[in-house]
Amino acid sequence: MLPVFGLYTHIRANRIRSMFLLGALFALVYVLAFAGVLVAQVFRFGDVGLNFLLRMAWRDFLTTFPFVTLGTLAWIFFAFRFNRSIIGLALTTQPMDRTQEPKIYKMLETLCISRGMTTPRLEILETEVPNAYASGVNDRQYTITLTRGLIDTLNDQELEAVIGHELTHIRNGDVRMMIVAMIVAGVVAFFAEMFFRLLMNSGSPRWGSSKSSSSSKDDKGKGGAIAAIAIAALLVAAAWALSLMIRLALSRSREFLADAGSVELTKNPDAMISALRKIDGKGEIREAPSGIMEMCLDNPRSGFADLFSTHPSIDARITALKAYAGGNESISARDAPQAAIPPSSSSASSAPPPLNPMGPIGPWGRRPGG
Repeated sequence: MLPVFGLYTHIRANRIRSMFLLGALFALVYVLAFAGVLVAQVFRFGDVGLNFLLRMAWRDFLTTFPFVTLGTLAWIFFAFRFNRSIIGLALTTQPMDRTQEPKIYKMLETLCISRGMTTPRLEILETEVPNAYASGVNDRQYTITLTRGLIDTLNDQELEAVIGHELTHIRNGDVRMMIVAMIVAGVVAFFAEMFFRLLMNSGSPRWGSSKSSSSSKDDKGKGGAIAAIAIAALLVAAAWALSLMIRLALSRSREFLADAGSVELTKNPDAMISALRKIDGKGEIREAPSGIMEMCLDNPRSGFADLFSTHPSIDARITALKAYAGGNESISARDAPQAAIPPSSSSASSAPPPLNPMGPIGPWGRRPGG
């Protein structure tokens, strides 16, 4: 991968990596299909040689390949078309128009006009939890949802920064990419669970009950049934684990870029820092499934030793904003002056030395020196 310089080249490089990861997710669907076909050969031919079972599984897999592809694409099309309805089944939101929240709607409209974007729908989730998320796959579906707790917790500048964060997810194509990843990973998880349930409930196959004459040369290699089932189980478990890791890889880096995009839109890194600090550890929407929480501004859910966290920590994001966006956490967005005040001689003398002319390389690329 070529070196990254600046925000936009980093976004492009991250998009290329995301496409490769998305392709890997699709490949895992075929791994699951092959594992299922391999187990089917065990129940079909019984306890014959492993080599024979693998050959027959590969032959039948090539036959089913087009059907697996069409089935996956049909599921993705269905989820693309009805993703807002699917999300609505999990969380009940209400539309927010100009008459209800004119100030918030004006913030959103102003930010969209500044970048020539179509203004997405604005919705509110009635919960005291402070959080937000963007959803949709095209201009007709794009929606930014804010919780009541977020609106009540943040001031105007902080709320504008959060809206800028979610708009950046839409601008960068993150929302569409995450929905596709969530759909494909959901297919992988569904079939992995179904595979193990069927395997556990089916009992032992009747070894040799339906052995064909074509397997006579492989009879001397009996004992392949258990090995074939073990291989299939390992493939399914690996596919499920890798699908989870790919989803995490898609989520984490995008939050840094969305924070950077918010600062670019609002020109106010302190507001983004203050908003993140206020919601730190408070964003758990209990009724939201994990797929929706992965799209939220903050997802406090994590697994063992944070290995399965979908978002970088709030501290890491704030550190990045201070190091590469000029943020200053000691000045809250609520109390920050509206007009720039020239620094005094004492504050100027205590300022840190200028950065290296080439600047450090951080989550958003190289920052020019001061």
